[in-house]
Amino acid sequence: FPGMNAAVRAVTRMGIYVGAKVFLIYEGYEGITGGGGTVIGSARCKAFTTRAGRLRAARNLVEHGITNLCVIGGDGSLTGADIFRSEWGELLEELVQDGQISEEVAQENSRLNIVGLVGSIDNDFCGTDMTIGTDSALHRIMEVIDAITTTAQSHQRTFVLEVMGRHCGYLALVSGLASGADWLFIPESPPEDGWEDLMCERLGETRSRGSRLNIIIIAEGAIDRSGKPISSNYVKDLVVQRLGFDTRVTVLGHVQRGGTPSAFDRVLSSKMGMEAVMALLEATPDTPACVVSLSGNQSVRLPLMECVQVTKDVQKAMDEKRFEEAIQLRGRSFENNWNIYKLLAHQKPAQEKVRRSPFSLAILNVGAPAAGMNAAVRSAVRISICQGHTIYAVSDGFEGLAKGQIREVGWHDVAGWLGRGGSMLGTKRTLPKTCMEKIVENVRKFNIQGLLVIGGFEAYEGVLQLVEARGQYEELCIIMCVIPATISNNVPGTDFSLGSDTAVNAAMESCDRIKQSASGTKRRVFIVETMGGYCGYLSTVTGIAVGADAAYVYEDPFTIHDLKANVEHLTDKMKTDIQRGLVLRNEKCHEHYTTEFLYNLYSSEGKGIFDCRINVLGHLQQGGAPTPFDRNYGTKLGVKAVLWMSEKLEEVYCKGRVFANSDDSACVIGLRKKVVAFSPVTELKKVTDFEHRLPQEQWWLNLRLMLKMLANYQISLTEYISGKMEHVTRRTLSIEKGF
Repeated sequence: FPGMNAAVRAVTRMGIYVGAKVFLIYEGYEGITGGGGTVIGSARCKAFTTRAGRLRAARNLVEHGITNLCVIGGDGSLTGADIFRSEWGELLEELVQDGQISEEVAQENSRLNIVGLVGSIDNDFCGTDMTIGTDSALHRIMEVIDAITTTAQSHQRTFVLEVMGRHCGYLALVSGLASGADWLFIPESPPEDGWEDLMCERLGETRSRGSRLNIIIIAEGAIDRSGKPISSNYVKDLVVQRLGFDTRVTVLGHVQRGGTPSAFDRVLSSKMGMEAVMALLEATPDTPACVVSLSGNQSVRLPLMECVQVTKDVQKAMDEKRFEEAIQLRGRSFENNWNIYKLLAHQKPAQEKVRRSPFSLAILNVGAPAAGMNAAVRSAVRISICQGHTIYAVSDGFEGLAKGQIREVGWHDVAGWLGRGGSMLGTKRTLPKTCMEKIVENVRKFNIQGLLVIGGFEAYEGVLQLVEARGQYEELCIIMCVIPATISNNVPGTDFSLGSDTAVNAAMESCDRIKQSASGTKRRVFIVETMGGYCGYLSTVTGIAVGADAAYVYEDPFTIHDLKANVEHLTDKMKTDIQRGLVLRNEKCHEHYTTEFLYNLYSSEGKGIFDCRINVLGHLQQGGAPTPFDRNYGTKLGVKAVLWMSEKLEEVYCKGRVFANSDDSACVIGLRKKVVAFSPVTELKKVTDFEHRLPQEQWWLNLRLMLKMLANYQISLTEYISGKMEHVTRRTLSIEKGF
């Protein structure tokens, strides 16, 4: 699966970094039991499932003095590792009795520590938020869906898309949510009896409304209520026979396992690899075998067997047709995805005459375009309609609000917006203070009681200006919410801005190509300039994803001494068999040490050893179709923001009007650690550096330790925060995890 190599690299480098001796075992368990193999492959191994095989494996490990094992694989591999660990003492005794090892050797190697990194593309391991490889698989699926969508512009077609997932519907569910599919089959929630009629009716309806394309997504393990498989061909034949639509089946198969890993998977596996080494170093005789995982953006350790147990419970619940329970055991975010999909996929007939709420909301985009903005607008519009609100779309940001570029939108006006990059509404950087009177006039004219602003730092600053003008204009005493959407990830109140994942992937793909351009030429160092204003998030995370030698950012001040050390480090490296170096520089990291300056410095110092080239990535970081993460994230933020606004509107609605002037009536919605939080803009103002357009505290700065360690710099690990051991039970799975 994609990301495995990044994990191997991180474990190896971190192991060497802490002074351990690191061995790579080739061809999985086959390699330990003494089978063949050349590169560090991966294999399912028959021998290891037998006691004799595990005995040979124990002898091979003891011969090399290996007592710490890091296993990267799915639940099968990890369960095998746990059995091996529980038998370790007996296996050594047996080896002593057979005279294969001495008593002393058995004493020296008396304890086997095991830590697992979960890799499986269908995210089927319970307790872990995301397994390595899942995000990359979603990238492959979305590429195919985007390609199919463009063919529908010329042909009217129905596509039945079969994705992997024998027992777990995660890939089908998230790709259905991220593509706005018309119908979805997942093993955990089989369709009600009589689904055939309902599905055909719905497809007919969307076609008669002018849609040229129907997408049906089906997990390979899809079943009906009685447990009978539903095949993609059965669905296709149904559509052809009943509706006569031109229908095609596309089975994605192993395409989903291939390709280069996404940025998320590269960073995830690097983080987990580093944490795995720490977990092995800190293991005691009482620590259970654990898997390292990510919870929000924090590393955690989970007891391996607790995860395996819950994973088995899901399968059992499905076998016994307890489907509601199966969905709950998959964890809260799986359940959320499923509920949101059902809410947004199709307008319920009853909702066309739903109780009209007395409220009117307006949505606008502010600042530079960011991928995922359209997904957020789409879900916000649709959920508002479900709630019975009147919903207005505003073109061109605050300027459009001032000029009256405001129109009411319906359910179908936002169809097809999910996968579009940029901003379909149109966006501008204008701040409200330049046109306050006119904004107030239109808020009054259209009777707007809620304002949802999707955008970057200007969106936050703009809402702050509106709140501060409430004393002057009573019309601004309404509910306001900001969804942070910017490639720079510099809005306070959230760990991740919408659009930053797409930008990191775009920058990473460019750097991959830039590095490749030098293969076969003489030694070369590339100086690559990224966007981000003063915020170094984009260059730091891209740096980790592409294995950069350095990433210069404003938040981590550097002097000429640091530059000198970096140049010497690269020069030493280039004297070995390494042919390429990559240095990232955030556009505003230093007033005087410009990209040109770095180029001149590296060129003259590297003379005779390597030559240099500059690349400024520029606007390609803002463009492109949104990644699966941003489509999903935008969709969820849109829903959560509107639900929060509806709740607040009800609270402040009195005698037929809305009057809101408390701090918590104007908030930024964001993901903080692992929960969705609403932070009042007036509170956030206290922790914002307005001159540099940055939050004063930024969580991702601790990722820079990993960047430097992986680039082989001697740094102190005293600041490294180890993951805590957390338990996995039915109760913990039901906790709201954000995303």
